Amino acid sequence: MSRYQRKVLLSTASGIALENMDIMFLSFSLSSIIATFGLSGTQAGLIATVTNLGMLIGGIFFGIIADKYGRVKVFSQTVLLFSLASLLMFFASNIYLVYIFRFLAGIGAGGEYGACMSLISESFSKKQLGRASSIAGIGAQVGAMLAAVLASLVIPVLGWRMLYVIGVLPVLMVLFIRRGLKEPEAFAKRQDTEKKTRLTDLFAGSKMSWQTTGLTLMVTVQIAGYFGLMNWLPSIMQERLGLSVADSSLWMVSTILGMCFGMLTFGSIMDKLGPRTSFSIFLIFSSLAVYLLVLAVDQVTLILAAVVVGYFINGMYGGYGAVISSLYPIQIRATANNFIMNAGRAIGGFSSIVIGFLMDHYNLNAVILFLSSIYLISLAVLLTLPGVKALKISTSPLHETYGKSHKA
Repeated sequence: MSRYQRKVLLSTASGIALENMDIMFLSFSLSSIIATFGLSGTQAGLIATVTNLGMLIGGIFFGIIADKYGRVKVFSQTVLLFSLASLLMFFASNIYLVYIFRFLAGIGAGGEYGACMSLISESFSKKQLGRASSIAGIGAQVGAMLAAVLASLVIPVLGWRMLYVIGVLPVLMVLFIRRGLKEPEAFAKRQDTEKKTRLTDLFAGSKMSWQTTGLTLMVTVQIAGYFGLMNWLPSIMQERLGLSVADSSLWMVSTILGMCFGMLTFGSIMDKLGPRTSFSIFLIFSSLAVYLLVLAVDQVTLILAAVVVGYFINGMYGGYGAVISSLYPIQIRATANNFIMNAGRAIGGFSSIVIGFLMDHYNLNAVILFLSSIYLISLAVLLTLPGVKALKISTSPLHETYGKSHKA
């Protein structure tokens, strides 16, 4: 990588880390917010729903803006927006203000992803894109770990409001890092500059409609597996194996480390074998790996299973940005990234409800069967997407191969 490419990667990875850190703050502060405002379960659950809705709306809006006016501009604007909304949580005096501020945070967080992935795709050659997007995706896991550390240090001493205030401080670092970034040459020289970017462009014709729908389904599975694993399995394993909260935290850390290693290696595999083969391998092994959780009999075997499961189920995460950026022309690239990722996130987030229902009426085996099945469904969808099959490994700059991949 050149010095400038390293700067792009550091900036985008840091931005994605802060975005996920802010989103994860809710997980760690929710019980305190419930106690402060005396919320019911429905009122508390609505906070996450409102945030996801904001991410979808922000993704569409800022995706169109990024495709029209530039990736770097939108990257900075969205970081500032979700940071300001996070800061405003300190002044939330009732649940309705919480809803408003989390909705605004969701708009900023949802808008950032497409700008970041488009910036990466237009700054790296195609043969580097898998690794570059996967490294940026690791930022999300770093953000989750940072949120956990800050929550454990701040909430017991200063309360949940100060968590959101202190969480704004790293934003200054990101804004400093991104100094000197410029719009990619490919974006500056894009064709059809007068053509308006529209959301309907993602569904122009039957092939494009299925491509967008199919990729959205795949991201939905990706998010469903992630949240299902992270939100439910720690408590399930506490009950099944008699683990303490500290033990389950160790399990979660092991899972996240496995995820990070998976993303690092998946990027290299995709750059060598292509997206269709690499996604197929990881989806098949994800479907099989979740059964390791049933076989775990103690803390040691559970940690080993967690590393393997995390490696496969989330190793693919960074690859979606690379695939989407390769399949959609430059005029709608950021819009495509934001819509597909945030629509998948909004739908996939309901997996926690599905798993809760399965636990209430069935058992862990039903949960594992559900997780295993959705990865096979994602595999079936992947094999029907001709655009993904047509993507080839190339040493030429990515922006020079867009047209070929898109037409294929």
